[in-house]
Parts: sequence; C-alpha cells; structure tokens
Amino acid sequence: MLQVSEVQRIVKLARIDLSDNEILKFQKELASVLEYFEILREVDVSAVEPMTHSVSLQNVSRKDVVKGQKPDMAKLLLDMAPETKDGYVKVKSIL
Repeated sequence: MLQVSEVQRIVKLARIDLSDNEILKFQKELASVLEYFEILREVDVSAVEPMTHSVSLQNVSRKDVVKGQKPDMAKLLLDMAPETKDGYVKVKSIL
C-alpha cells in the first residue's frame, strides 16, 4: 500500500491540488494500479519482439518528376493576371 506521503509527493510533482479526502481516495486507487503492474510483471515476454507502433508504418515516396506541361503555360497564366512585372504576378504589398 502506498503511504500518504508518497501520494502527496506524486500530487506535488503533478502540480495537482487535492484535499485530504481526495488524497486518501487516490492512495487506494494508485495502490490498485500498482498492484496490477505487479501482475503484468509476472508475464513472460522474453519471446515477444518490442512493438514500436500498433500498425506497421512505411514511408511512401515517389520521384519528383514534372509531368507533361505545355511550354507556354506560364505565359498563359501570366497573361491572365491583372498585373505582372519581370515574369511574376504583381500584388499589393502586405505589411
């Protein structure tokens, strides 16, 4: 069983403000959680490979290739802009 002083230390570390009644309540609850961990400690996991993710993850990547684009597409887009300068779309400055 956890001592009240141990629960108070945990409460202080977690920066939780609890009344004396709440500390007594959590003393029992934390003790039951720790008892459960003791049960889990008895399980033989020597043949189990450590798990990093619950599902298998894999990076998916592809080559960055420019697909067929009309060579004059940039000019067409610039022609549609209301104002251009040196091959760029000119916009109002935003500060």
